[in-house]
Amino acid sequence: MASRFSNVDPVTEADMRRQGLDPHELDRSTEQLMSLIHGNLPDPPVSTTARLTAFRARPSDGVDRISRLSDALLRDIVSRLPVKDAARTAALAARWRGVWSSTPLVLIDTHLISGGRTPGRASTPDVTAAVSRILAAHQGPFRCVHLTCSRMGAYQAQLKRWLRLLAARGVQELVLVNRPWPREVRLPKTLFTISTLTRLYIGVWKFPDAAGLQDASFPHLRELGIFSVSVEDGDIDAVVARSPALEILNIQGSMKGVRLRLVSNSLRCVQIRSFAMESIDVVNAPRLERLLVSECLDPAGGSCTRIKIGHVPKLKLLGYLEPGKFVLEIQDTVIMAGIKTNASMMVTSVKTLSLRLRFGVYDDVKMVPAFLKCFPNVEALHITSEKCDQLTGKFDLEFWEEVGPIVSVLLRLKVITFREYRAKQDELAFLQYIFQNAMVLKYAHVQMVNHRFTSLSIDEMTYTINHMPDNKWASKFIFAIGGSHGPEGGEPLAFQ
Repeated sequence: MASRFSNVDPVTEADMRRQGLDPHELDRSTEQLMSLIHGNLPDPPVSTTARLTAFRARPSDGVDRISRLSDALLRDIVSRLPVKDAARTAALAARWRGVWSSTPLVLIDTHLISGGRTPGRASTPDVTAAVSRILAAHQGPFRCVHLTCSRMGAYQAQLKRWLRLLAARGVQELVLVNRPWPREVRLPKTLFTISTLTRLYIGVWKFPDAAGLQDASFPHLRELGIFSVSVEDGDIDAVVARSPALEILNIQGSMKGVRLRLVSNSLRCVQIRSFAMESIDVVNAPRLERLLVSECLDPAGGSCTRIKIGHVPKLKLLGYLEPGKFVLEIQDTVIMAGIKTNASMMVTSVKTLSLRLRFGVYDDVKMVPAFLKCFPNVEALHITSEKCDQLTGKFDLEFWEEVGPIVSVLLRLKVITFREYRAKQDELAFLQYIFQNAMVLKYAHVQMVNHRFTSLSIDEMTYTINHMPDNKWASKFIFAIGGSHGPEGGEPLAFQ
């Protein structure tokens, strides 16, 4: 019997009802998860919505100029078509059949659904069968393959065969996302034999046993994305260590209890969002320039995620540090409020720093000076004010004046942005401190929270900013004020 749900299969539905649970809630939450994942996948190199434009410089003379093109140029043209259109070129002439069969193919399984609809449970068997036919019929190579429609719990034999064919035919870019349920379908180890990959994104799987990946190697892999994949300690570390060309690592999804330990001579950008890891330890990454962690979930037991920064001599951008959710450790020293900073605790390469703060929470705000002192060369500071319902302290300008001089604020800070401003006295005091001490500040931007999420109007929030006393400001700078129309907390981080 076909399921009435988009994501919940009949077995899971029956099991939930036996437990007194509502399968509709699981279906909705799973759809939200899939939308989040798909929104962060790389765009495919071909599109079914592209418009074709033709023109004539002079009247047609009946000459078939297309057929005069070289095979290499024809293959390049066919490789830019959606797979259905590319296959249809084989019907043009005998020569075109040869072009089709030797073209580096782009296979996007959503293009196989009639009308470009969102994949549903009913479409899974048809799409899965079509993918199998294409992989069997085309001898490769495959330039790019996106497989995101099928519920692979019922097609594990086909999945293994697909990966064997893709490995044999030299696929370069692969996006492989399972549509639940069941959710934790184990990835075949065959995936880790595809040595030609330059980009790999996997989503909603159970990672294979890392102990069985001793011979795995991705010598050409430059970009890796791991979304809502069930992993154990060491799984991601092992893949990174076996990818000597890896530059971009994107991780999304809860991974409770997992400790991430990064050692890489090639990584340049690491982005992690919506996670609940125990620790993120960047041990040795001499080329790393950007480290972004966002939307940390509540770790198990209410403990904080430890972010440890080791050898990162080229790190330029770090965010979003959240007091109360993260514990920052630099070169084996845990950064705490009031700590006396020395050279071993400073990361002098960082130019851009982002913080998420609950103004009014004493334990959060008192960490800000400690963070700023650890990054003495910060030129751009980005603050997001988090919603805070239970105040544990009041921070006026006197509190910040007692902090004392901070080198980055006094001598380096050129840009500050403040998002989700709610016109609280604690927020205003912080901005006053910055404006009265930043001697080289060039630009400041304050974005009001969407007025739907506060009792104040835009005019009331703007009033508090416009009436700050500016006679004590340390420099002249451009000051812009704007409003938000997005969700509370701002738009989520997008990997792109």
